[in-house]
Amino acid sequence: MSDDRRTIDSLIAALYDTISGPAGERDWDRFRALFIPGARLVRTDRSAGVVTPQVLDVEGFVSAAAGNLAASSFYEREAARRTESFGAVAHVFSTYEARHAPDAEPFARGINSIQLFADESGWRVSSLAWDEETPENAIPPEYLVVRA
Repeated sequence: MSDDRRTIDSLIAALYDTISGPAGERDWDRFRALFIPGARLVRTDRSAGVVTPQVLDVEGFVSAAAGNLAASSFYEREAARRTESFGAVAHVFSTYEARHAPDAEPFARGINSIQLFADESGWRVSSLAWDEETPENAIPPEYLVVRA
C-alpha cells in the first residue's frame, strides 16, 4: 500500500502536494496514482456568466494543468476540512487557499468536494469537484472551521 493512500489524511496531503510547488514539472505519476480508474474531476466554470461544469478525466486534468504549473509557481493548501465516512467510502469538503508563493497572501479560495473509495490498495479519489469563492459565492463560515 502506498503511504500516500494509507489514510484519508495522507491522501489529501498528497493531493495538495502533487499540484503545489515552484514553476516546473510536477510528479504526474504520483498524482495519477491517487485516483481510481475512471475518476472524474469537475471544475465549476463561471466565465460565461452562468455556472457550468468542466468535466475532465485524470489525463484531461494533467493536460490542462501541466503547462500552467510548469510556467508559474502555484501553492494550494488546505485551510479547513469536514469529513464523513462509512465503510469503504468517504466524502471530504476541503476548503483551500491558493498562493503564488508559500508565504504569500492567498489569491483565491474555494472548496474541493472529494469523494474517496478504499480497497486493499488504500484510499483513492473517485471524484473531485471544486468551486472558487467569489463575492457572490462566499465560503460559508462552517467550512472555514477546522474539523476532521
